[in-house]
Amino acid sequence: MKLEMFFEKFELFAEAPDAVGKMRELVLDLAATGRLLGEKSEWEVGSLKSFATKIGSGATPAGGRQSYFSEGIPLIRSMNVHYHGFVKAGLVFLSAAQAKALSNVIVQVDDVLLNITGASIGRVTIAPSEMSGARVNQHVAIIRTKPDLSPRFLTVFLASPTVQLMIDTVQVGATRQALTKGMIEQFKIPLPPLAEQKRIVAKVDELMALCDRLEAQQQERETRHAVLARASLARFAAAPTQANLPFLFHPSYNIPPADLRKSILTLAVQGKLVPQAPNDEPVAKLLQRNNENKRRLIADKKIKKSSLLTTIEPGEKPRPVPVGWEWARLGEICYRLSDGFHHSAIKHPHGVKYISATHINEGHINWDSGLFVSEKDYDDLYFKAQQGYGDVLIVNRGAGCGDAAIVDTKLRFCFQNAAIIGFDTDHILSEFMLLILRASKDQFLEQFMRGGAQPMISNNLLNTHILPIPPVAEQRRIVAKVYQLMAMVDELEAQLITSRAAAANLLDALVAELTGTT
Repeated sequence: MKLEMFFEKFELFAEAPDAVGKMRELVLDLAATGRLLGEKSEWEVGSLKSFATKIGSGATPAGGRQSYFSEGIPLIRSMNVHYHGFVKAGLVFLSAAQAKALSNVIVQVDDVLLNITGASIGRVTIAPSEMSGARVNQHVAIIRTKPDLSPRFLTVFLASPTVQLMIDTVQVGATRQALTKGMIEQFKIPLPPLAEQKRIVAKVDELMALCDRLEAQQQERETRHAVLARASLARFAAAPTQANLPFLFHPSYNIPPADLRKSILTLAVQGKLVPQAPNDEPVAKLLQRNNENKRRLIADKKIKKSSLLTTIEPGEKPRPVPVGWEWARLGEICYRLSDGFHHSAIKHPHGVKYISATHINEGHINWDSGLFVSEKDYDDLYFKAQQGYGDVLIVNRGAGCGDAAIVDTKLRFCFQNAAIIGFDTDHILSEFMLLILRASKDQFLEQFMRGGAQPMISNNLLNTHILPIPPVAEQRRIVAKVYQLMAMVDELEAQLITSRAAAANLLDALVAELTGTT
């Protein structure tokens, strides 16, 4: 296959991750190995030291960034050196006296600039004419070539995947990312005839310009699709009907599945996903029965009495709720809310299943962790954190703070860095409560997370959190609708994954054919 045909087939693999970036790598790889022009002469190979008149880096003036000026002699730093060219943003300046101390690293036009330390190690570009007379700091090396090595060809070679991999390889195990002068001097450089170097560079420039155009087209398409996606989500939010579902799941809009799930959850708990039924029992009566049952269980000492909860004031309600709905505090509607343990459990090879915050994610609990605690530890912790089938676990400490899931097992277990919330499921569906917690996670965390080294949601804050509660019949309709839509999102996500994988496989196959690595 010819390289031109590869570019013509771009639309076939445009969805592959970093498709344009891989095309750029392919061009550089073919250029550096003499396969870009379709014909190759005999190339000399030698050390970079033998092809250069200067290799060296500079220094940072005493005083660091406080010693820089807004005008004067430019000091080039690693942030100015990029693969796509020299970037003036962040350029700083030296006084004449400071520049004199760096007189051994005066930049000349067409010097090759190579980043030699830090996260940007390996980035390389050509010094533009306006940087003539500038200096470089210790993070940038100047490479000045002899007449038989084109600086532009050297830049193409240094930016090629093979050399970049070599630079990464020499850093393995190093305590600090750095290329020394000695390392750079020993780089093995292929040297085609100068005329061939120039033809290679011209072809690289031509193909890189084509990559730029393809990348711009992709960005324009993505921007246009993002606008359509926002409009589609807004249209569905305004009228979440079956007739508007095709707009939500239109294949051309590329709405991220995560955004779809978030929108579905938001609409669900706002009462916009299913219509209200006038014959549904008002939730005020439901809450009254729930509270009466709760008082009886407390009197029978089957559950503990919850903390005294204050009345919800009008100013506390985030928004109006549909007719028949009510705002209620979580501590008012739940039958129990207890904390797990926060110290590190002593693990055992068998015993009672142990669940940590890392096992609770995206509405699911991973029971296959293979972690257990002893029967004694379980007995010590059991009465502190009783659990039941259908309870909701919510992470209340650490990185996953706010993640929640339903307990879908009747087996005994212990849990760490989470709180467990139980309900009378005749009145409050656990599945609906899970939707509420997942939908309000961002707001929930913003309101309740305390600053510091470890985020935390206290039981008191959980108890006082206010939630919108619909009639139980509507809860069931909402849960059923959410499950239906989430299944569609799952299917869409699977299609996207399959499509992108196919595009990536095609891209890899075409690259392998062009590079002869099949």
